[in-house]
Amino acid sequence: MLLQPSHFKLAPICRDITKPVKSIDRKRTGTAKVPQPFLRRLVRWVIASAMALAPVSHPAGAQPLRQEPCSTPSAPSVAITFDDLPYSIAGDPEARNVLHAAGDANASIVAALDRYHAPATGFVVERRVKALGQMGVTLLAPWNQGRLELGNHSFGHKDSNDLNVEEFRHEVMEGEATIGPMVRNVGRSLSFFRFPYNHVGDTADRREAFEAVLRERGYRIAASTIDTSDYLFDAAHEHALKTGDEDMRHRIEIAYLDYSRAEIAYYADLNRQVLGCDAPAIMLLHLNRINASVMDRLLGIFQRSGYRFVSLDEAQAHPAYASSPRFTTRFGPMWGYRWARDRGIKVDGSREQEPPAWIVSYGKSPAP
Repeated sequence: MLLQPSHFKLAPICRDITKPVKSIDRKRTGTAKVPQPFLRRLVRWVIASAMALAPVSHPAGAQPLRQEPCSTPSAPSVAITFDDLPYSIAGDPEARNVLHAAGDANASIVAALDRYHAPATGFVVERRVKALGQMGVTLLAPWNQGRLELGNHSFGHKDSNDLNVEEFRHEVMEGEATIGPMVRNVGRSLSFFRFPYNHVGDTADRREAFEAVLRERGYRIAASTIDTSDYLFDAAHEHALKTGDEDMRHRIEIAYLDYSRAEIAYYADLNRQVLGCDAPAIMLLHLNRINASVMDRLLGIFQRSGYRFVSLDEAQAHPAYASSPRFTTRFGPMWGYRWARDRGIKVDGSREQEPPAWIVSYGKSPAP
């Protein structure tokens, strides 16, 4: 993928800045409406060109960051994160009428994380908790103990590009309605907030105002450095499940794992090029049925590649995450592209692969 708009790819400089193509339309539905391949390429090219020419917004007098945040080599590590808890399903932003599927998906993912002794953070959308009633609260309980922790993903998963500061503050505070008491009851606190669509502020003033709100509430921004477009694969996976096509379901899962393997390697190379070292990676996933089906195999990819599983807190203790990226965009690129812009380093986002076209097409097939 290239650079990203929401989670869109911006080719030459930022992929997620370009990747926003996907997330751009997801902001209202919870799943992206992906343009046809030619239009996707055109949109990415336009965004990438604009990013290549547009000045980076820095505080007055500030210069691009060029220092390498790593002094000594380190073994690769990764923090696993899931958005849209308690459950996300392609095409259904509220995840209603899916109690059985939601329970099975949560159980499968939690069990796989336990088998690999992998810490993980689950970012909760309060509106989705309410949609599932008491079951929503029950599903969050395992994420509030042991190596798992809860994070805030807002009340209604609204796009911060569409919010003023007070509306954003409301989204943050109301996002704590369920998880705030839950974490306090076990002696924990809420440490991380992840912006919906990774939209952290489309101007310098708005970004700084949003960050001030989060500091007031005791939050750090949850970063993300690996994105596998899992919602596209989940849409195709859900269609195969609905039609009872087991061969296609298996084919989709293999394609997803192959694509994830390629993206893990791509982002590791990107971050190494920009930072000069292997900073801890942060994997962005969604709590959906395709991840429930392949979680053991996905974690195995990291393990076989020599990665150590760490908590989000440990990952973001690395100097690379000491300050939030200053690059401002209405899109939601991964941190590697943001770091590149902050440091004035040109990267070729066109090297990032797109999800297979047949996955996108099959995922948009009419429901049976």
